Amino acid sequence: MTKRRGPQQGPSQRMLRVAEEVRHALSALLARGDFRDRDLAGAHITVTEVRASPDLKHMTAFVSGLGRDLPPERFAALKRAAPYLRREVAQAVRLKYAPDLHFQ
Repeated sequence: MTKRRGPQQGPSQRMLRVAEEVRHALSALLARGDFRDRDLAGAHITVTEVRASPDLKHMTAFVSGLGRDLPPERFAALKRAAPYLRREVAQAVRLKYAPDLHFQ
């Protein structure tokens, strides 16, 4: 009989591993900084943590701007760039489905 994960249990090892790979891929993309959006060009954005949903189809990335909160215009630009970042992360991290990226 297999154990099922209840709502009180933490993330599985696979969720943690994939979330860490996505964090590294996002960090590399943001460090490269080749965005068309003026609000993101030259922005120093740090990805502090990525949390994965149990089915690995949704990833929540927690971001900050070098130790402080991002200004609202940069945060909005990051949300606009989410489809581009999703495509780039999907190429960097080999998964069955490209995860939807959510930023906080």
